[in-house]
Amino acid sequence: MVPTLGRMAAADDNSDRALAAADALGLSYGVTRHGPVRSLEEAAAARGLEPRQVVKTIVVRLADDDYRFVLVPGDREIGWPKLRRLLGVNRLSMPSADTAYQATGYVRGTITPLGSTTSWPVVADAAVTGKVSVGAGAHGVALTVDAAELVAALDATVADVTEPAG
Repeated sequence: MVPTLGRMAAADDNSDRALAAADALGLSYGVTRHGPVRSLEEAAAARGLEPRQVVKTIVVRLADDDYRFVLVPGDREIGWPKLRRLLGVNRLSMPSADTAYQATGYVRGTITPLGSTTSWPVVADAAVTGKVSVGAGAHGVALTVDAAELVAALDATVADVTEPAG
Protein backbone atom coordinates (compact mmCIF):
# COMPACT_ATOMS: atom_id res chain seq x y z
CA MET A 1 0.00 0.00 0.00
CA VAL A 2 1.14 3.52 -0.71
CA PRO A 3 0.81 5.92 2.24
CA THR A 4 -1.56 8.85 1.81
CA LEU A 5 -0.93 12.14 3.54
CA GLY A 6 -3.05 14.22 5.82
CA ARG A 7 -6.40 13.90 7.50
CA MET A 8 -8.15 10.63 6.84
CA ALA A 9 -10.88 9.08 8.97
CA ALA A 10 -13.07 6.03 8.73
CA ALA A 11 -16.42 5.91 10.50
CA ASP A 12 -16.31 2.12 10.96
CA ASP A 13 -13.18 1.93 13.15
CA ASN A 14 -11.34 3.89 15.84
CA SER A 15 -8.72 5.32 13.52
CA ASP A 16 -10.60 8.62 13.49
CA ARG A 17 -9.65 9.15 17.16
CA ALA A 18 -5.99 8.39 16.53
CA LEU A 19 -5.84 10.60 13.45
CA ALA A 20 -7.62 13.46 15.23
CA ALA A 21 -5.12 13.17 18.08
CA ALA A 22 -2.19 13.21 15.64
CA ASP A 23 -3.66 16.32 14.02
CA ALA A 24 -4.20 17.99 17.41
CA LEU A 25 -0.55 17.31 18.28
CA GLY A 26 0.55 18.87 14.99
CA LEU A 27 2.22 15.70 13.77
CA SER A 28 3.20 15.31 10.12
CA TYR A 29 2.23 11.80 9.11
CA GLY A 30 1.24 9.46 6.36
CA VAL A 31 -1.60 6.95 6.67
CA THR A 32 -1.32 3.41 5.39
CA ARG A 33 -4.37 1.16 5.19
CA HIS A 34 -3.80 -2.50 4.39
CA GLY A 35 -5.56 -5.81 4.75
CA PRO A 36 -5.00 -8.39 7.47
CA VAL A 37 -1.41 -9.36 8.25
CA ARG A 38 -0.20 -12.41 10.16
CA SER A 39 3.31 -11.33 11.16
CA LEU A 40 5.60 -8.42 11.79
CA GLU A 41 7.27 -9.07 8.45
CA GLU A 42 3.93 -8.91 6.62
CA ALA A 43 3.00 -5.69 8.42
CA ALA A 44 6.35 -4.13 7.53
CA ALA A 45 6.04 -5.19 3.88
CA ALA A 46 2.48 -3.84 3.67
CA ARG A 47 3.76 -0.51 4.99
CA GLY A 48 6.88 -0.44 2.81
CA LEU A 49 9.19 -0.48 5.83
CA GLU A 50 11.70 -2.66 7.64
CA PRO A 51 10.45 -4.68 10.65
CA ARG A 52 12.47 -2.49 13.05
CA GLN A 53 10.47 0.54 11.84
CA VAL A 54 7.12 -0.99 12.85
CA VAL A 55 6.66 0.22 16.41
CA LYS A 56 4.47 -1.82 18.73
CA THR A 57 2.57 -0.06 21.52
CA ILE A 58 2.56 -2.28 24.59
CA VAL A 59 0.39 -1.44 27.60
CA VAL A 60 1.88 -2.37 30.97
CA ARG A 61 0.23 -2.14 34.37
CA LEU A 62 2.11 -0.78 37.36
CA ALA A 63 -0.88 -0.99 39.73
CA ASP A 64 -4.65 -0.82 39.58
CA ASP A 65 -5.55 2.14 37.36
CA ASP A 66 -1.88 2.96 36.66
CA TYR A 67 -0.61 2.07 33.20
CA ARG A 68 2.14 3.05 30.76
CA PHE A 69 2.40 2.85 27.00
CA VAL A 70 5.75 1.42 25.90
CA LEU A 71 6.84 2.00 22.29
CA VAL A 72 8.91 -0.98 21.14
CA PRO A 73 10.61 -1.44 17.74
CA GLY A 74 9.21 -4.45 15.89
CA ASP A 75 12.45 -6.42 16.03
CA ARG A 76 12.80 -5.98 19.80
CA GLU A 77 10.92 -6.93 22.96
CA ILE A 78 10.58 -5.36 26.39
CA GLY A 79 13.53 -5.97 28.70
CA TRP A 80 11.46 -6.33 31.86
CA PRO A 81 14.27 -5.68 34.37
CA LYS A 82 15.22 -2.50 32.45
CA LEU A 83 11.64 -1.26 32.37
CA ARG A 84 11.04 -2.04 36.06
CA ARG A 85 14.24 -0.19 36.97
CA LEU A 86 13.24 2.84 34.88
CA LEU A 87 9.76 2.97 36.41
CA GLY A 88 11.03 2.30 39.93
CA VAL A 89 8.81 -0.71 40.53
CA ASN A 90 9.41 -4.34 41.47
CA ARG A 91 6.50 -5.72 39.49
CA LEU A 92 4.82 -5.00 36.17
CA SER A 93 2.13 -6.96 34.39
CA MET A 94 0.44 -7.08 31.03
CA PRO A 95 -3.27 -6.40 31.44
CA SER A 96 -5.86 -8.73 29.97
CA ALA A 97 -7.37 -7.76 26.62
CA ASP A 98 -10.52 -6.50 28.38
CA THR A 99 -8.54 -4.44 30.87
CA ALA A 100 -6.33 -2.99 28.12
CA TYR A 101 -9.48 -1.99 26.25
CA GLN A 102 -10.93 -0.35 29.36
CA ALA A 103 -7.65 1.54 29.93
CA THR A 104 -7.18 2.74 26.34
CA GLY A 105 -10.43 2.42 24.38
CA TYR A 106 -8.59 0.31 21.80
CA VAL A 107 -8.59 -3.45 21.28
CA ARG A 108 -5.29 -5.34 21.33
CA GLY A 109 -3.49 -5.09 18.04
CA THR A 110 -4.78 -1.54 17.51
CA ILE A 111 -3.55 0.18 20.68
CA THR A 112 -1.80 3.51 20.30
CA PRO A 113 -1.17 6.41 22.67
CA LEU A 114 -2.78 8.63 20.03
CA GLY A 115 -6.42 9.14 20.94
CA SER A 116 -6.40 6.79 23.90
CA THR A 117 -9.36 7.35 26.19
CA THR A 118 -6.82 7.99 28.98
CA SER A 119 -3.51 9.76 28.37
CA TRP A 120 -1.17 7.38 30.14
CA PRO A 121 2.54 8.30 30.25
CA VAL A 122 4.62 6.99 27.36
CA VAL A 123 8.03 5.31 27.42
CA ALA A 124 9.80 5.08 24.07
CA ASP A 125 12.69 2.70 23.68
CA ALA A 126 15.88 4.49 22.64
CA ALA A 127 15.91 2.40 19.44
CA VAL A 128 12.70 4.08 18.22
CA THR A 129 14.38 6.42 15.73
CA GLY A 130 13.98 7.70 12.19
CA LYS A 131 10.86 7.02 10.16
CA VAL A 132 8.53 4.67 12.05
CA SER A 133 5.05 3.24 11.71
CA VAL A 134 2.67 3.12 14.68
CA GLY A 135 -0.80 1.68 14.95
CA ALA A 136 -3.70 4.03 14.42
CA GLY A 137 -6.60 2.55 16.35
CA ALA A 138 -7.83 -0.03 13.84
CA HIS A 139 -6.52 -3.25 12.33
CA GLY A 140 -4.63 -2.53 9.12
CA VAL A 141 -4.32 1.22 9.74
CA ALA A 142 -0.98 2.79 10.61
CA LEU A 143 0.65 6.20 10.77
CA THR A 144 4.14 6.75 9.42
CA VAL A 145 5.84 9.51 11.38
CA ASP A 146 9.24 10.82 12.37
CA ALA A 147 10.10 9.12 15.67
CA ALA A 148 11.65 12.23 17.23
CA GLU A 149 8.53 14.26 16.39
CA LEU A 150 6.26 11.55 17.82
CA VAL A 151 8.31 11.20 21.00
CA ALA A 152 8.33 14.97 21.54
CA ALA A 153 4.59 15.31 20.86
CA LEU A 154 3.81 12.52 23.34
CA ASP A 155 6.27 13.92 25.91
CA ALA A 156 7.65 10.37 26.08
CA THR A 157 10.46 9.28 28.33
CA VAL A 158 13.21 7.85 26.13
CA ALA A 159 15.28 5.02 27.60
CA ASP A 160 16.87 1.69 26.75
CA VAL A 161 14.06 -0.66 27.80
CA THR A 162 14.24 -3.42 25.18
CA GLU A 163 16.28 -6.42 24.09
CA PRO A 164 16.64 -8.01 20.65
CA ALA A 165 13.70 -10.31 19.97
CA GLY A 166 14.24 -14.00 20.19
